[in-house]
Amino acid sequence: MLIDTPFSKSFASDNHAGVHPAVLAAITAANTGDAPAYGGDPWTADFDTRVHETFGPAAAGFPVLNGAGANMVGLALMLGRYDAIICAATAHIATHEAGAAERLLGVKLLTVPTGDGKLTPADITRRLDGLGNPHESQPKVVSISQVTELGTVYSPAELTALADTAHAAGLHLHVDGARLANAAAFLDADLRTITTDAGVDVFSFGGTKNGALAAEAVIVLNPAFQEGVPFLRRQSLQLASKMRFISAQLTALLTEDLWHANAAHANSMARRLADGLTAIPGVSLAFPVQSNAVFARIPAPAVEELMRRHQFHYWDRENDLVRLMTAFDTAPEHVAEFLDDARRATKS
Repeated sequence: MLIDTPFSKSFASDNHAGVHPAVLAAITAANTGDAPAYGGDPWTADFDTRVHETFGPAAAGFPVLNGAGANMVGLALMLGRYDAIICAATAHIATHEAGAAERLLGVKLLTVPTGDGKLTPADITRRLDGLGNPHESQPKVVSISQVTELGTVYSPAELTALADTAHAAGLHLHVDGARLANAAAFLDADLRTITTDAGVDVFSFGGTKNGALAAEAVIVLNPAFQEGVPFLRRQSLQLASKMRFISAQLTALLTEDLWHANAAHANSMARRLADGLTAIPGVSLAFPVQSNAVFARIPAPAVEELMRRHQFHYWDRENDLVRLMTAFDTAPEHVAEFLDDARRATKS
């Protein structure tokens, strides 16, 4: 049965998109006969091989069910009972995971205001004054989002600088990689360059926003943290019994660089959308378009008119700021339709 909707292609989130045909085919191929549960299957073994090929022989990959779960498992590996996480004030773990880090990990978030969603080495250093003070939570992990919640991207040099600063202070670097593929595509880099080679300790690899169906992974690059993953993944309710269906999807994304094709297309549609919007009088961009996110300032009356026909998010009503997201299946005609409506709405 088809569900009737008054909306055209959604620009609210890349989570609104469907599943890439190659990923669906991988699920179907895995749906053959019986296979051992909890990762003891050939599809998960194939994923392990892809992880080693993509991120290096020391990397270990662990499929999980969702992005927040991947973050919690990855962070838990590196934290003690009195530790704290340094992160941007806009970080997903600070704003959109319902306090999971505080509630489930029992740690304090040391948030840092930023202009573009990106931490700098100086931001880390300023948060280290309490090291060794028993009256304060102890900074232990620096967590960044790649892509950030404002659509901006860390360069390899910026990542390396953060890793060096964190490690010099005895801290570890975690990356929320829900849109890691979009960052790599923007940088024209492979995934290893912005993770393993940059000095990242643990990161999440997002599949869902890149064309998969509820498929994410925790990738552990620092061997010191690999032993605890099987136990923390189970304890955190992130161990899938029929793991083959998650592993098959992740393997499909890592095969023949499907992850890159999907992300690069989404990024290009965002660029097309941004270029069209900035050509409209009264519309401007709030942040550089470096991924599949467009943050635009559109007059409020035009936003209300557009929302009658399109799905997207008000990011900051007070400043007429909206967020528009593209996906692997966003087509040029979807962008053209939105831009046509935006031009009409701004003239009303």
